[in-house]
Amino acid sequence: MKTLSALLSGLGALAAFAVASTALPASAAELELEGPRLRVSGMLDGSATKAFIEHLGTGKVRVVVFEDSFGGTAEAAEIYAKAIRASGVNTEARGQCYAACAYAFLAGKEHRFGRGIQVNGLLIPVAMRPNPSELQSRWRGDEAQKTLAEFTAVSSSGPATLPVSTSDSPRGALSATTVASPATVSSTAPSAPRENWQPDHGLLFSSTPTLFGRVYNTYYCDGSQGRDVSKCEALSDADPYKLGVLTP
Repeated sequence: MKTLSALLSGLGALAAFAVASTALPASAAELELEGPRLRVSGMLDGSATKAFIEHLGTGKVRVVVFEDSFGGTAEAAEIYAKAIRASGVNTEARGQCYAACAYAFLAGKEHRFGRGIQVNGLLIPVAMRPNPSELQSRWRGDEAQKTLAEFTAVSSSGPATLPVSTSDSPRGALSATTVASPATVSSTAPSAPRENWQPDHGLLFSSTPTLFGRVYNTYYCDGSQGRDVSKCEALSDADPYKLGVLTP
């Protein structure tokens, strides 16, 4: 019964991601302070980075909550991550947190999925399918920061062209240590020639509520599935808590 419940919840999670990806919002980031919790929703496009840093600078924020953020720019991801790391706050993901949002989320001192009846998901873009040994250490401590550097760095074969968003969100020029030209990392971006980062390409960690508690599943999506994430490969022995993607 428990196995059947886990299977059904996994299918339910994939169905929820399929529905979400058919209408991904391209709105700019919005901030809302709720006591010691700072809620961030929308694209991490750089438009709210100044206000975000100012909020964390007050010392009153204890938790940054990312809610339904489907991507953003590599530059903004790095700014959010640095501010979160410097302030020592915790992070929480409610609903879907993709690409740029995922890296900002991982910068929290403690990073968890939100509670409630919603399906939570974290899509971390990767250049290729990690092998089992890489999975065990890739998002722990300094290794997580190496992954972020990989997310923003110039590839060894030359400047990478990240998938460019079709939205009119503000974008700034990236620094010399990041991608050579402004680009947006987003699951809403159109397909491009094979580069370091592709839309809907990465590891998808999901958490689905059931009568027996939350069930966690991990999938590798190679990008070829498009918006049909039910075609993503289910990974065994990839519990997000064991991997350090989520903290207890």
